[in-house]
Amino acid sequence: MTPTTTLPDLRPALAQSQAWVAELIAGVRPDQWDAPTPCTDWTVRDLVGHLFAVQSRIEANPAGSVNHLPSTLPVPDADAAAAFRTAAERGAAAWSDEALASTVVRPYGEVPGAVAVADFTREHLVHGWDLATATGQDPEALGDLAATILPSARQFLPAEMRGAGIPFDPVVEPAADAGPTEQLANWLGRRSR
Repeated sequence: MTPTTTLPDLRPALAQSQAWVAELIAGVRPDQWDAPTPCTDWTVRDLVGHLFAVQSRIEANPAGSVNHLPSTLPVPDADAAAAFRTAAERGAAAWSDEALASTVVRPYGEVPGAVAVADFTREHLVHGWDLATATGQDPEALGDLAATILPSARQFLPAEMRGAGIPFDPVVEPAADAGPTEQLANWLGRRSR
């Protein structure tokens, strides 16, 4: 699913989405860690553990396949938000200009590094929405960024391919007043209302 046009450099967007997720993690109250999330069968702790694993994938992907890495990691007991910020910084350092232009291995095949960065940005936005929704925080804080990502999600994660190699539930029709991040979550199969 490599795009036929040159992708923009989304490293700043990825950093913005990572910073938002770190803020959301900082906003989790102690009584919310075992609360359910829009991600089926995941608690807030499970979701944050997955987001830590995503950081390890971001850091490792320029050097090769990340398919062997775990999909979740333990959430640090002390200052999880600070630990997340540190992991995000390591990931950002791994994506040089050369890495962005190189070919990397994603779970669905080989793609330009810029596509991987777009994937990771989208993942942060959707899981950020999941986390914000589960913990009563603002799920549309990066609505403008989600609006720029939504068209590529519709193009490269088409509704008709669900169940045929695309690991998302069927598209959910968004509410008339849904913001861009909620619409992105709906496109990836999240029921939001």
